[in-house]
Amino acid sequence: METSAEGCSAALYLEGAIYQRFEVKPRGHSELILQQMDDLLQEHGVALKDLDAIAYGRGPGSFTGVRIAAAVTQGTAYGADLPVVPVSTLAALAQQAFRTTGHRHLLTAFDARMKEVYWAAYQIDQSDLPIVVIEEQVIAPEAVPLPIGDKWYGVGSGWAAYATQLRPMTTNLVIDIESRLFCQAYDIALLGAAEFQRGNSVPAEQALPIYLRDRVAQTIIERQASAKKA
Repeated sequence: METSAEGCSAALYLEGAIYQRFEVKPRGHSELILQQMDDLLQEHGVALKDLDAIAYGRGPGSFTGVRIAAAVTQGTAYGADLPVVPVSTLAALAQQAFRTTGHRHLLTAFDARMKEVYWAAYQIDQSDLPIVVIEEQVIAPEAVPLPIGDKWYGVGSGWAAYATQLRPMTTNLVIDIESRLFCQAYDIALLGAAEFQRGNSVPAEQALPIYLRDRVAQTIIERQASAKKA
């Protein structure tokens, strides 16, 4: 499931095929995502307990959005006794850009507000999956680290929000930009299935959001640790 921005989507990975429900809706994701999940399961005759795991977009993204995905995943997986697979929304955006354009060198940027950008770089490997070139981070757009080489493809809302800062810096690096793509559950499912097959799943209670910006919010684990010290 993916609810980190205006797009809300659920996807079902079933024997190599992926089926998705996607809707752009700025509010009401908590109700919509449950309906999307239920519709997919009923349509394909699958019970929740029949799944191997639940993957979710763990962030970065909007504070409320990533919290919804983590909370719904945690509650759903716990009730069905399923493991969960956290997936980076920036990696999923890179995967979507490759899936829809064929570009294999992706510079991903989400608008993080507060004059900052969520930033990462990925290269698509021989398995057609993203490998991290520059780790995800929240940073001022004029200070973003740039990868080596050229023919990179810029993708994500940050390229529109901070065009004045980013485009002059990347003139000789980026061949094209698509700022209108929304992260989708289709790619969360694809990456989640790959991670699950590698053994990279965690218990339901560890379905946590990742915000990247410490001064805005802390993860649940960090808050619990702080409470114990107090």
